[in-house]
Amino acid sequence: MEFRVLQHQFLLYCETERAYSPLTIETYSFALDRFCVYLHEFCGELPPVDAIRASDIRSFPGWLHDKGQKNNTIRKYLAAMKSLFKFALKRGFISSNPASAIPAPKREKKLPNYLQQDEVALTMQQFDCSTPKGLRDKAITELLYSSGLRVSELTALTINAFDDYNCTVRVLGKGRKERIVPVGGIAISAIRAWLAVRPQFVSLESGSAMFLSVKGSQMTASQVYSIVHRAMQTTTEARQKSPHVLRHSFATHLLDNGADIYAVSQMLGHASLSTTQIYTHISIERLKDSYKQAHPRSEANMSM
Repeated sequence: MEFRVLQHQFLLYCETERAYSPLTIETYSFALDRFCVYLHEFCGELPPVDAIRASDIRSFPGWLHDKGQKNNTIRKYLAAMKSLFKFALKRGFISSNPASAIPAPKREKKLPNYLQQDEVALTMQQFDCSTPKGLRDKAITELLYSSGLRVSELTALTINAFDDYNCTVRVLGKGRKERIVPVGGIAISAIRAWLAVRPQFVSLESGSAMFLSVKGSQMTASQVYSIVHRAMQTTTEARQKSPHVLRHSFATHLLDNGADIYAVSQMLGHASLSTTQIYTHISIERLKDSYKQAHPRSEANMSM
């Protein structure tokens, strides 16, 4: 079987049978395209799938590193390539998996950016709530921080997903898994204000999308990014100014204030509790900093 044919069947399988998100499909597609470039360079051509051996792909991680890719990106590309060969073996296109023993580089431990609580408050003051557009942008930003939603989850929300009575929102997360997330009082008020003016944005393209562009279509991830980025420009010195920073801030502030890590993991829609534990690390580091500044027997105070 030609590699490109297998690639097409595999991506179709990921979309239809595994229900992966469009972003994951796009990432897998790009990763496999890079793998094809590598095979062309290494083998002089793109060999048939059943002709690829472990020796042909053992240098793929090093090739990616030489191209300037970081360990976490290399891990993603290897995961896509390994998943493809697992699929090929399962479907009987190959008799053995050449990628099974290819090692992945260590994961880079990178602490996420987050805002201080006063920076969040300043960010929320950047919207002109005397205009319908300002009310929309305020509602979007408040909801991202209040409930820790991913951008893709927020843009996919429908009006019916918002439960005003119970103060929750129904979210369709990764793998099309549904979860119910609490919404704070301030965000509730912001959403109510937006929904009151939403009819001014409605067009034939609107459907039941909760958040609409000025043309009446469902908001896109890039539009939401621009709104949040612009609001953060003068309120924080954080390196990243994006919706995902609000998600990180949501998790960090909850854990800082004593929330149960399992509950936070559920609200974030994490498949594994270990994914949430990075925020615990942030909280511990902040606790240690506070200790050093405040405890009379800490090294910081001993040197004063």
